[in-house]
Amino acid sequence: MSNDDPVRRSAEHPEEAAPAESGPSHAAYRVGISWFDLVVSLGIIVIVGAVVIWVAIRIIQPAPPDTLTISAGPEYSRFWYAAQKYKEILARNGVTLRVLSSSGTLENLERLADPTFHVDLGFVQSGLTSIPSVISPDTRQAGLMSLGSVSNWPLFVFYRGPELTRLSEFKGKRLAIGREGSGTRQIVLLLLRANGVEPEDSAQMLPLVGEEAVNALLTNQVDVAFLTSDSARPALMEKMIRTPDIRLLNFTQAKAYVRSFPFLSTFDVPMGAFDLADNLPPTPTTTVQTTVELIARNTLHPALSDLLIEAAGEVHGGASLLQSAGEFPAPVAHDFPLSPDAARYYKSGKSFLYRIMPFWLASLVDRLLVLVVPIVVVLIPALRFVPPLYAWRIKSRFHRRYGELIVLERSVLDNPCEENFVAFNQKLDAIEQGLNKLRMPAAYADHFYALREHISYVRAQIAALRTGQ
Repeated sequence: MSNDDPVRRSAEHPEEAAPAESGPSHAAYRVGISWFDLVVSLGIIVIVGAVVIWVAIRIIQPAPPDTLTISAGPEYSRFWYAAQKYKEILARNGVTLRVLSSSGTLENLERLADPTFHVDLGFVQSGLTSIPSVISPDTRQAGLMSLGSVSNWPLFVFYRGPELTRLSEFKGKRLAIGREGSGTRQIVLLLLRANGVEPEDSAQMLPLVGEEAVNALLTNQVDVAFLTSDSARPALMEKMIRTPDIRLLNFTQAKAYVRSFPFLSTFDVPMGAFDLADNLPPTPTTTVQTTVELIARNTLHPALSDLLIEAAGEVHGGASLLQSAGEFPAPVAHDFPLSPDAARYYKSGKSFLYRIMPFWLASLVDRLLVLVVPIVVVLIPALRFVPPLYAWRIKSRFHRRYGELIVLERSVLDNPCEENFVAFNQKLDAIEQGLNKLRMPAAYADHFYALREHISYVRAQIAALRTGQ
């Protein structure tokens, strides 16, 4: 270091450190910690953390609602009873399910598509979007999604008279095709039109269903009865199959129907399915079937989606004459896309938390994790920036005074007149007074004393310049 360095000279020769014109010489207010600077430094991190948490809250799914509404079907129908079972299962997990009766699939879809109706779920027979006159564009674009198929829906066609093999042979006959508003009625009308059988033209279409349709066929009030798994109870079908002159239609064109209408599939009625002892029916019979899907709005909470599919497995997963055990629910969707949450459930099941915890607790922990993760990933590493930020705020006070000192010195050197000398001493005294009043942590005392030495050095240089003149 050069011998001209004022700091070193002052350390080796204290008597030379006194300036020609000494200013104020008060000690700074030393403190252990500058709480204000620490609060400001931490405040910046807190603000960043608050922004991160706010973003996480905006992204995170809210808590699942504790009430859902399902539009099921006609009161005491198969799916009305199914909805009652859903209600019991969901109640075990603290979720209340309101069950609304309806006229059938069409009303269920209308309610789901209408946001003012506040229906979350509905049972819908597949294939209706293939009928533009039935489903409006607004319903197709209502943001509905499928949670999967929960049941098959075979079509059983019983007719009176000689053996027939095609629907086109029903021209001019009296047909019981199901109630108004039902999905079955619309599917039957679609199939009949494909065979050239039009209502009020070559056939008489009657809104009869279930036992009413069966009795009409038995009493010769209709020629054909179209029944589905909801209305074709085993006892009714056995009653008809035992009646002379009443037959179950064998869809010999079943493969053609399936290829023409992708929502259809074949369904085989085994020989002896209704009565093994009497071998009824006496031969295997093929028919066609659709599926019934559980349709929901796309705002359904993912946790409730899992809970509903799990309930569907409990309600619809058993074996019966119409299905094998475990066949439903299934990730099969026709009219509306399969929900991503449902697809994930069918692939890997419930998430880890929901497998080991009660539903309400898993839901709470799941949401808390979304808050904890950004805190751990962002805030904790951010805390390491607090010490540098704190140090920068303390040092910046000294740097600011160094800047003032340089500007003041250059103003005199550029114009060394008496007026500037007087102004220099006044301003330099003000800088030193401000420095002496500075509240400063003891750890930064070296910066304080270094600045004081440099102030003394500049004072001495300007005093020498003034004396030399």
